[in-house]
Amino acid sequence: MDAKLKETILNPIFKGNPITVLVLGICSSLAVTVTLKGALVMALSVIVVTGVSSLILSLLRNTIPGRVRIIVQLVVVAMMVILVDQVLKSFEATYAIDKQLSVYIGLIITNCIVMGRIEAFALGNKPWPSFLDGVANGAGYGLILLIVAFFRELLGSGTLFGYDVLGWMGYVPNNLVILPPMALILLGCIVWVQRSIQKDLQEK
Repeated sequence: MDAKLKETILNPIFKGNPITVLVLGICSSLAVTVTLKGALVMALSVIVVTGVSSLILSLLRNTIPGRVRIIVQLVVVAMMVILVDQVLKSFEATYAIDKQLSVYIGLIITNCIVMGRIEAFALGNKPWPSFLDGVANGAGYGLILLIVAFFRELLGSGTLFGYDVLGWMGYVPNNLVILPPMALILLGCIVWVQRSIQKDLQEK
């Protein structure tokens, strides 16, 4: 794997994470991180939508007139979101989670990460790198979701993926952690840790 392709894959997950560095996709990261199951399904959904949408639009990039490119992007992303939503509704194991996530799956179409990567990368690069860029940015987004959801579910409910892991200790769930403000606090802690490690991200 050449250095440029490796950078395309690794940068969005760590150094250029779309949530903690670019501050994109914040709303859904606060809304769907009450449980790890919900966060995992949302993360996988965004990875699929971002990756496949970037691939399709990269393949079409030389045939899309500039004046209608945003409309074409929205149509492709909306198609992928609908397909993902229907797949989630089709399986008993994911149907309940799809209902729990409610409108947030549908709102992937408005996620700045999806449209941002299409505009910034897919429309100017070949299909394979565009697909990898989309998947990597979705993975970077998903990583933060899972970290936040891990602490919210563990401390807020005493469970992980619905299984009781702290009950044997007599742990009393802290309902404050389940509230949206705590998600923002946890996200702020992640940003602080990352910027403490990556000195180049600190504001002068």
